[in-house]
Amino acid sequence: MNYSFSKLSTLLFTSIIFFSCKEEPKETVQKPNIVFVFADDLTYTGIHALGNAEVKTPNIDKLVNQGTTFTHTYNMGAWNGAVCVASRAMIISGRSVWDVNNFRQDWKENKNFDKTWGKLMEGAGYETYMTGKWHVDAPADSVFQNVVHIRPGMPRDSWSDQGTIPHINKMIAEGKSKEEIRAVGYNRPLHENDTLWTPTNKDFGGFWEGGKHWSEVVKDDALGFIENTKKSDNPFFMYLAFNAPHDPRQAPQEFVDMYDIEDINIPKSFLPMYPYKDSIGNGPGLRDEALAPFPRTELAVKTHTKEYYALITHLDEQIGEIIEGLRAAGKMENTYIIFTADHGLAMGRHGLLGKQTLFDHSIRSPFVIVGPDVPDNKKIDADIYLQDAMATSLELAGIEKPDYVFFNSLLDLVDGSRTTSHYDAIYNGYIDFQRMIRKDGYKLIVYPKIDKVLLFDMENDPEEIIDLATLPEHKERVSLMFNELLELQKEMNDPLDISSVLTQI
Repeated sequence: MNYSFSKLSTLLFTSIIFFSCKEEPKETVQKPNIVFVFADDLTYTGIHALGNAEVKTPNIDKLVNQGTTFTHTYNMGAWNGAVCVASRAMIISGRSVWDVNNFRQDWKENKNFDKTWGKLMEGAGYETYMTGKWHVDAPADSVFQNVVHIRPGMPRDSWSDQGTIPHINKMIAEGKSKEEIRAVGYNRPLHENDTLWTPTNKDFGGFWEGGKHWSEVVKDDALGFIENTKKSDNPFFMYLAFNAPHDPRQAPQEFVDMYDIEDINIPKSFLPMYPYKDSIGNGPGLRDEALAPFPRTELAVKTHTKEYYALITHLDEQIGEIIEGLRAAGKMENTYIIFTADHGLAMGRHGLLGKQTLFDHSIRSPFVIVGPDVPDNKKIDADIYLQDAMATSLELAGIEKPDYVFFNSLLDLVDGSRTTSHYDAIYNGYIDFQRMIRKDGYKLIVYPKIDKVLLFDMENDPEEIIDLATLPEHKERVSLMFNELLELQKEMNDPLDISSVLTQI
């Protein structure tokens, strides 16, 4: 009896010791949701909270105030006039500009989709979603699990061959030539009464094609997916790609009415004509530049800017509704939002309209990140590439960055553990027309076709108006930066040889 009791006591004591020493089951940490919001043609000066008092962006302003903004965000370049193609291929693949140009062939041969941004997130347990502008060689449904609307590079308006549009039919019936039809929406306005094209006329198609404005379609798609996330415990990754504010700059009347052309200022760097436009691939034959008359007029620049602002404000409203949808679904506390654009836009600066130059207005975009533990209203001036968004999201998702990803996570800059850029210098290359290096507050631009070199002091001359390249006191800096650019070209596998340019100037 005593023996049995003693044996039982020993067993109970041993069990108590065993269970008391056993680790408590760890609470599963839910991976954060990531929402990537991608604008098109939105320059870094296109947001009210970042210094533009003329434009109205209350919802993006909230992101700026509630998150961290990188004030010097750059695209790396392009191999053709559609700069967004290269920008988007880089961000989906993680590869630098010339490497991704070579890599695109793999996508065309249905290979290496598993190395794309969406597939890396999916492999980490994320439900992935995409809607809006694509313009990437890889099929969208080979990258994302859920794909809704796939939009082309730009909303085509009356210059295209869309014979189903009533306005086009009317012009055809009137015997107008294809050149005349194409001219609608281009080379405008010629004078104050030039109203052949208007941003609210739905007969032109464009953003109105299909009956609902494309920005509103992206917003509705996003809200539908967010509603469905309530039924799942899986983290989600949303790639929401707006075509706005790319031309044709069409917005509902109420947004156009928010802006008076008389209240719009002409840029400090305005020129009627950029002297090197033809030599750098920015002449009248470039679609972006054909939108306004040559030489540029203040009326044309103000008109296009008014329409640009209206489309930005309409975009801003859609972004606000998406954020509210996340909040209503109870998702905001565990969601990171990354907002940026594929590049900038000139909008009259230097006598240019497009994004095919290496001035800041064309290669620099806004970049804001909001989410758990992200500091409020913080501004970071370290130079980054907008494609760093991919690597940043991988780190947020707990995914080790693959070796082939050129770009870097920004989280160490966000939390302050790093205070300097991941890049010794910022590089940009546009076809074989232009090359650039930005370093130590200066920017060197090379125009190889005409053996021209420009140098700008970006801290004292952010509008890039005063070229210092020919001044004797900057001769050494020009030489040093040029040679550093040659080294960057090697690092980027840049196919263009510009080495002889310096000897010609």
